[in-house]
Amino acid sequence: MPPAIADKQQPVYFFTVDFVSMAQSSFHFLRYENNTLFLQGEWVLAHYRQLCHELAQFTQHAQKYEHIDFSSLEKLDTAGAEQLCLLMTPEHLEEQLDHAQGLSAERAALLRTVAHALSTQEPPPPLPQHSAIGDFFVRIGEATHRFWRQAIELLAFIGLTLETLFFNMLRPSQWRVTAIVAQVEETAFNAVPIIALLTFLVGAVIAFLGATILADFGATIYTVNLVGFSFLREFAVLLTAILMAGRTASAFTAQIGSMKANEEIDALRAQGLNPLLILVIPRVLAMLLALPMLTFIGMIAGIFGGALVSFWTLDISPTMFIEIFKQDVSVRHFFLGMAKAPIFAFLIAVIGCLEGFKVTGSAQSVGERTTAAVVHSIFIVILLDALAALFYMEMGW
Repeated sequence: MPPAIADKQQPVYFFTVDFVSMAQSSFHFLRYENNTLFLQGEWVLAHYRQLCHELAQFTQHAQKYEHIDFSSLEKLDTAGAEQLCLLMTPEHLEEQLDHAQGLSAERAALLRTVAHALSTQEPPPPLPQHSAIGDFFVRIGEATHRFWRQAIELLAFIGLTLETLFFNMLRPSQWRVTAIVAQVEETAFNAVPIIALLTFLVGAVIAFLGATILADFGATIYTVNLVGFSFLREFAVLLTAILMAGRTASAFTAQIGSMKANEEIDALRAQGLNPLLILVIPRVLAMLLALPMLTFIGMIAGIFGGALVSFWTLDISPTMFIEIFKQDVSVRHFFLGMAKAPIFAFLIAVIGCLEGFKVTGSAQSVGERTTAAVVHSIFIVILLDALAALFYMEMGW
């Protein structure tokens, strides 16, 4: 047999090949003579690896024994007691302890405790059977449950926000004008350059596409109609809402989430103040003011980008562009597009604040909630815009 593994304090020992008589074998922790099993050495955690190896060898070739002798046992801890229970089962060990030789009362109590714990330990539950189809439907169910729970939380938070906003409107002394103005500056005025630039570029792209496609039909003049309809009804408010979801909703979540992590919101509640009135209402009102203004700026910038491209590529002068725009594009499309701005603004602000209140206290949680705020806001905006487009089409608007 190969040599057993031993630590530096233990001498190297070998197992004999002849197991005709267990008395002729050499073990470091066990010795078998005259129907008696002698425990020797140190049965402690430091020698756990050697002990497991030797017990495995002994179990393969051991004969029956009637008595256990502990007189040569030097040390014993719970690791050694567990291996002894595994060698002869906890029930058999408890029977042997009644007439064991050389066993102190302390070690007997330790062995009885370990044997009782192992005998009363419940077996591990069987591993559940998995299948690809079952896991697929489980994931669908979990996603559906998570979506439903988030929808309920959003509706509940919307109700709380509307209730707080209604009672606050009736109490002018509690209006936080300074906070609202500061939020308007942050969400509206600081976002004007990016909104104007993006909508200008998209308007130019729409005009390029219209000029390219309509040229095959000799109808390039309708590029003006394409730019006007698309930006007044859809693109201006949709692009503005998506940018505000990524820029402002994430900022709301990060700000409120940081306050939640620093226990500042708990401090507000301890002082008898309403966090919704102080943190949520100013942001909601600022967003309700900011998004329609930015949508209007987006409409102007997008139409200007389309007019500039029409002038360069189609030789449509600005005067002709404005005349065609006035004749063919009704003001109704402007109101249909602007009507969606307050709804998008309210939902973006509410989602951003709600995700901020969900922060649990760590930097990782702040990042996760910020990402969730952006994703949920963009999803809600696109979903409502699609529903609004279907509604307008059915109504003939």
